Amino acid sequence: MLLWFTQYLSQDARVFNVFSYLTLRAVLACLSALAISLLAGPVVIRKLTAYKIGQAVRDDGPKSHLTKAGTPTMGGALVLIAILITTLLWSDLSNRFVWVVLLVTFGFGAIGWWTTTARWCTATPRACRRAPSFSGNP
Repeated sequence: MLLWFTQYLSQDARVFNVFSYLTLRAVLACLSALAISLLAGPVVIRKLTAYKIGQAVRDDGPKSHLTKAGTPTMGGALVLIAILITTLLWSDLSNRFVWVVLLVTFGFGAIGWWTTTARWCTATPRACRRAPSFSGNP
């Protein structure tokens, strides 16, 4: 979205042509994602803790891991939020490959969400059973 805005502004002021460079937009997207993560991180962690979305720890493991019980999971949601916002801000939205990458990224995010919710339902870290592979190997 900002690319379209800066292209419009570059018709009057040539200084905005610098935003047409992919490298500059990539650096600005990384800095924006860092800022979003630092600002939204504490809020997301507080929400996850309030919803009691925590890590279950196996009792057959080391005793030092018992202190990790209740650690909020789904931190990938914060990463996906930062990716979505910075991609919508800084990328060329007319490029179809941007949309393909976003779709694949959020598809893997959906798989992560599914495995995490499977752990909540069974309250064990071994909630996801081994699925048969496509190659036929057991």
